[in-house]
Amino acid sequence: MTKNSMRLDHIVLWVTDPLAAARFYQGAVGLEPVRVAEFAEGKAAFPSVRVNDETILDLALLAFAERMKMLPGAAASAGHPVNHICLSLPADAFDALRTRLAEHGVPLSDIGHNSFGARGKASRSFYFRDPDGNVFEARHYDE
Repeated sequence: MTKNSMRLDHIVLWVTDPLAAARFYQGAVGLEPVRVAEFAEGKAAFPSVRVNDETILDLALLAFAERMKMLPGAAASAGHPVNHICLSLPADAFDALRTRLAEHGVPLSDIGHNSFGARGKASRSFYFRDPDGNVFEARHYDE
Protein backbone atom coordinates (compact mmCIF):
# COMPACT_ATOMS: atom_id res chain seq x y z
CA MET A 1 0.00 0.00 0.00
CA THR A 2 1.13 3.53 -0.62
CA LYS A 3 1.39 6.20 2.04
CA ASN A 4 -0.90 8.49 0.06
CA SER A 5 -3.57 9.98 2.30
CA MET A 6 -5.90 10.78 -0.60
CA ARG A 7 -9.24 8.96 -0.56
CA LEU A 8 -12.14 8.63 -2.97
CA ASP A 9 -14.91 10.80 -1.50
CA HIS A 10 -17.77 10.44 -3.96
CA ILE A 11 -18.79 9.59 -7.51
CA VAL A 12 -21.69 11.41 -9.17
CA LEU A 13 -23.91 9.19 -11.30
CA TRP A 14 -26.38 10.75 -13.73
CA VAL A 15 -29.74 9.03 -13.25
CA THR A 16 -33.18 9.52 -14.75
CA ASP A 17 -35.05 8.99 -11.45
CA PRO A 18 -33.00 9.59 -8.26
CA LEU A 19 -35.56 7.93 -5.97
CA ALA A 20 -35.77 4.82 -8.15
CA ALA A 21 -31.96 4.74 -8.32
CA ALA A 22 -31.74 5.03 -4.53
CA ARG A 23 -34.21 2.14 -4.16
CA PHE A 24 -32.08 0.03 -6.53
CA TYR A 25 -28.84 0.76 -4.71
CA GLN A 26 -30.43 0.16 -1.32
CA GLY A 27 -32.45 -2.94 -2.20
CA ALA A 28 -30.43 -4.70 -4.89
CA VAL A 29 -26.90 -3.56 -4.07
CA GLY A 30 -27.33 -3.20 -0.30
CA LEU A 31 -25.99 0.35 0.12
CA GLU A 32 -27.18 2.68 2.86
CA PRO A 33 -29.39 5.58 1.69
CA VAL A 34 -28.23 9.12 2.48
CA ARG A 35 -30.53 12.17 2.25
CA VAL A 36 -33.18 10.21 0.35
CA ALA A 37 -36.06 11.47 2.53
CA GLU A 38 -34.68 15.01 2.33
CA PHE A 39 -34.56 14.78 -1.47
CA ALA A 40 -38.12 13.42 -1.61
CA GLU A 41 -39.23 16.39 0.53
CA GLY A 42 -37.43 18.88 -1.73
CA LYS A 43 -34.86 19.71 0.95
CA ALA A 44 -31.80 18.25 -0.83
CA ALA A 45 -30.68 18.64 -4.45
CA PHE A 46 -30.00 14.90 -4.84
CA PRO A 47 -29.89 11.72 -2.75
CA SER A 48 -26.84 9.57 -2.21
CA VAL A 49 -25.99 6.03 -1.12
CA ARG A 50 -23.09 5.13 1.14
CA VAL A 51 -20.47 2.68 -0.10
CA ASN A 52 -18.39 2.85 3.11
CA ASP A 53 -17.52 5.33 5.86
CA GLU A 54 -15.54 7.48 3.42
CA THR A 55 -17.30 7.10 0.06
CA ILE A 56 -20.76 7.81 -1.34
CA LEU A 57 -22.45 7.68 -4.74
CA ASP A 58 -24.42 10.84 -5.51
CA LEU A 59 -27.52 10.19 -7.64
CA ALA A 60 -27.90 13.36 -9.68
CA LEU A 61 -30.84 13.95 -11.99
CA LEU A 62 -29.63 13.72 -15.59
CA ALA A 63 -31.72 16.79 -16.49
CA PHE A 64 -29.43 18.85 -14.25
CA ALA A 65 -26.40 18.15 -16.46
CA GLU A 66 -26.97 21.36 -18.38
CA ARG A 67 -26.57 23.33 -15.15
CA MET A 68 -23.01 22.08 -14.65
CA LYS A 69 -21.09 25.31 -15.23
CA MET A 70 -18.20 25.06 -12.73
CA LEU A 71 -15.78 23.94 -15.45
CA PRO A 72 -15.93 24.49 -19.22
CA GLY A 73 -17.41 21.38 -20.78
CA ALA A 74 -18.82 20.02 -17.50
CA ALA A 75 -22.38 19.92 -18.85
CA ALA A 76 -21.21 17.51 -21.55
CA SER A 77 -20.03 15.09 -18.84
CA ALA A 78 -23.43 13.43 -18.66
CA GLY A 79 -22.83 9.88 -19.75
CA HIS A 80 -19.14 10.43 -20.53
CA PRO A 81 -16.86 8.40 -20.43
CA VAL A 82 -16.60 6.29 -17.29
CA ASN A 83 -16.23 2.67 -18.29
CA HIS A 84 -17.22 1.19 -14.92
CA ILE A 85 -17.02 1.58 -11.16
CA CYS A 86 -15.54 -1.26 -9.13
CA LEU A 87 -16.77 -2.23 -5.67
CA SER A 88 -14.47 -4.39 -3.55
CA LEU A 89 -16.14 -6.58 -0.93
CA PRO A 90 -15.25 -9.42 1.42
CA ALA A 91 -16.03 -12.87 -0.05
CA ASP A 92 -19.27 -13.36 1.90
CA ALA A 93 -20.57 -9.91 0.94
CA PHE A 94 -19.58 -10.59 -2.69
CA ASP A 95 -21.73 -13.75 -2.65
CA ALA A 96 -24.60 -11.94 -0.92
CA LEU A 97 -24.49 -9.10 -3.47
CA ARG A 98 -24.60 -11.52 -6.40
CA THR A 99 -27.55 -13.35 -4.83
CA ARG A 100 -29.42 -10.10 -4.07
CA LEU A 101 -28.89 -8.75 -7.60
CA ALA A 102 -30.14 -12.02 -9.09
CA GLU A 103 -33.21 -11.90 -6.82
CA HIS A 104 -33.90 -8.41 -8.21
CA GLY A 105 -33.64 -9.71 -11.79
CA VAL A 106 -30.45 -7.78 -12.56
CA PRO A 107 -28.48 -9.36 -15.44
CA LEU A 108 -25.02 -10.46 -14.28
CA SER A 109 -21.86 -11.37 -16.13
CA ASP A 110 -20.11 -14.66 -15.56
CA ILE A 111 -17.64 -14.74 -12.70
CA GLY A 112 -14.10 -13.85 -13.71
CA HIS A 113 -10.92 -14.74 -11.89
CA ASN A 114 -7.59 -13.02 -11.21
CA SER A 115 -8.43 -9.59 -12.66
CA PHE A 116 -5.96 -6.93 -11.59
CA GLY A 117 -7.00 -4.04 -9.35
CA ALA A 118 -5.86 -1.71 -6.61
CA ARG A 119 -4.93 -4.57 -4.29
CA GLY A 120 -3.47 -6.96 -6.86
CA LYS A 121 -5.35 -9.87 -8.40
CA ALA A 122 -8.93 -10.36 -7.29
CA SER A 123 -10.11 -13.91 -6.61
CA ARG A 124 -13.47 -13.39 -8.29
CA SER A 125 -15.32 -10.58 -10.03
CA PHE A 126 -18.50 -9.95 -12.01
CA TYR A 127 -20.24 -7.04 -13.72
CA PHE A 128 -23.76 -5.62 -13.64
CA ARG A 129 -25.59 -2.46 -14.74
CA ASP A 130 -27.81 -0.19 -12.71
CA PRO A 131 -31.21 0.87 -14.16
CA ASP A 132 -29.55 3.90 -15.84
CA GLY A 133 -26.91 1.81 -17.61
CA ASN A 134 -23.97 2.60 -15.31
CA VAL A 135 -21.66 -0.42 -15.26
CA PHE A 136 -20.31 -1.79 -11.98
CA GLU A 137 -17.79 -4.47 -11.24
CA ALA A 138 -17.96 -6.33 -7.93
CA ARG A 139 -14.86 -8.18 -6.73
CA HIS A 140 -13.20 -9.70 -3.74
CA TYR A 141 -9.61 -10.39 -2.89
CA ASP A 142 -8.27 -13.28 -0.84
CA GLU A 143 -7.35 -11.88 2.56
